[in-house]
Amino acid sequence: MNEMRRNDVEGSTTAGSKNKPRVAVVILNWNGSNFLLKFLPSVLASTYPNLEIVVADNASTDDSVTLLKEKFPKVTLWENKKNEGFAGGYNSALKQVDADVFVLLNSDVEVTPGWIEPIVALLESNPGIAACQPKVLSFHKRDTFEYAGASGGWIDRFGYPFARGRVFDDCETDTGQYNNAAPCFWATGAALFIRSEDFIKSGGFDVAFFAHQEEIDLCWRLHSMGREIYVQPASVVYHVGGGTLASSSPQKTYLNFRNNLFLLYKNLPKMKLLILPARMLLDLVAMMRMLMKGELKMARAILKAQFSFLGYVILGKVKRGVTETKGKNYDGMYRGLLVWAYFGMKKKRFSEIVGDKP
Repeated sequence: MNEMRRNDVEGSTTAGSKNKPRVAVVILNWNGSNFLLKFLPSVLASTYPNLEIVVADNASTDDSVTLLKEKFPKVTLWENKKNEGFAGGYNSALKQVDADVFVLLNSDVEVTPGWIEPIVALLESNPGIAACQPKVLSFHKRDTFEYAGASGGWIDRFGYPFARGRVFDDCETDTGQYNNAAPCFWATGAALFIRSEDFIKSGGFDVAFFAHQEEIDLCWRLHSMGREIYVQPASVVYHVGGGTLASSSPQKTYLNFRNNLFLLYKNLPKMKLLILPARMLLDLVAMMRMLMKGELKMARAILKAQFSFLGYVILGKVKRGVTETKGKNYDGMYRGLLVWAYFGMKKKRFSEIVGDKP
């Protein structure tokens, strides 16, 4: 059986915090002992009163478990017997956690003082919000938005994800231009606050994704259930990024391209499924660009992604549809074509593409 070792975190629950939602910060770790040593102290310094901190170890082969037991005994440790990826690992781990709000936090994230309180306050003020993210800045360029979520995730009609402060690989300098709390389409998996009830009702992550874009799929399903997704920039975290798979990794390219096709196939209405072959054609264009640049492994990863996607669909390993359809909310969906705006019209900033949006 998987082992859960639960410990009391200093200051976690006091008499004055009984009416506060129970929050569990859950860090999924795989061979990230260096990140745990560096960033876990910032999480342990969190001031939110009704808090549990959990590290869910995804069958690490480094010294992560030993480190946690010896240096961080106040952290609850859950040990998985195999690496189930981001999606499966969190699905398994969160079944062991009892809280009102789950915070899914990457191990390569540094949190700031008071980072939990603004998001919990927003969730308490608006019961319609299922999930929320903080503002995500780069750990290495601390005045710059980080790729994974920036200040709230968006998506275009062809399934290309972008964010307030990040379009493709262009990350803007943070000058406070996106400091307002606002609805968005998806919240980053690097620091995802989600009501436990919504996570369970939605079915959690789709394990077919394994890793990358599973949080977008989850948020799309939440929208289809009539729920809202928000960003609250009053909370700030710093993300290293590429902690498990570097951006130049063919495996990461494969997962991103394949999972983006999963995303569209699962969530597009029937009348809009013709977008899918058009998107696959655009991916082949991207593959040709990589071939022209001599990036053979990356090009091969895109082709592999397309064949893998088709195989999953034929074998029924990825399924369409959602469990509830109470009314669709598509805040954060750009109705234009991001590829044309970025490459054709040379618009590199979120505000240039979307216009005067919150």
